Amino acid sequence: MSTWLAALERLQDRAEAAVLVSVVATRGSAPREPGARMVYSAQAQFDTIGGGHLEWRAAAIARDMLLKAPAPARLERIALGPSLGQCCGGVVTLSFELVAPGSTRELANWAAAEQIRQQALPQVVLFGAGHVGAAIVHILRTLPCRVLWVDEREDMFPPGLAPQVTIEATDVPNAAVDLADSGAYYLVMTHSHALDQQLAERILRRDDIAWFGLIGSLTKRRQFEHRLQARGYTAAQLDRITCPIGIDGIDGKEPASIALAVAAQLMQLWQRRASTDARPHADSCLKETP
Repeated sequence: MSTWLAALERLQDRAEAAVLVSVVATRGSAPREPGARMVYSAQAQFDTIGGGHLEWRAAAIARDMLLKAPAPARLERIALGPSLGQCCGGVVTLSFELVAPGSTRELANWAAAEQIRQQALPQVVLFGAGHVGAAIVHILRTLPCRVLWVDEREDMFPPGLAPQVTIEATDVPNAAVDLADSGAYYLVMTHSHALDQQLAERILRRDDIAWFGLIGSLTKRRQFEHRLQARGYTAAQLDRITCPIGIDGIDGKEPASIALAVAAQLMQLWQRRASTDARPHADSCLKETP
């Protein structure tokens, strides 16, 4: 669950009023994308729409709504350069919605919409709850994705995980490969090379994976390629393995360093996928322009 939605639920439980601020539209360079949200109460702010002067302006409008309640909702079109002196130079349209105590119907609608949005986020299926796996999940819980975290050892999973992280503690982790969504991103980093190979075999049988990363060195990759070729896997299938994992330029072996490199690699993949998905729509719009 997003921070803003969890905050609204807590505030509703305490019968405290709040203001939900949403980025409705942007033009040019802007701190956050449409759909970004944050919540203001009389005492605190939850989540962010990008920080800086824009949030300062949003906070002033929200405080005014909480103190004076001039209207239950309003729209503000803010030019970041001329109005706020920010370097972004774009234009952001914000909506402000006063959430009074007892707004259960509105809250249910926002929760349903957020659940739909979450299901559209990329899914990462991570095998291995060791130090590196835990470090990666620690970063991924703050990013726009869903995580299916798989390990045989239930006691390895830490408490208090974010709602977008689902645990699968199972004696048959191979079966979890089949639980993943079409177009999922796989990361294999278990405590056993034999299990890593079994998972690789199961993953490569699927023809709908977006990406498959295997922790290890080039030596491990060559060993796996040799074994998988002997089992009938084709060169095209083996080319789908990314090993070693992580972006170039981050060479540290500490779990946190590996996690940063892998998270950055995933973000590059997601950005590339989003750009590819948006291109047909842009081409269609260009063709329809008279």
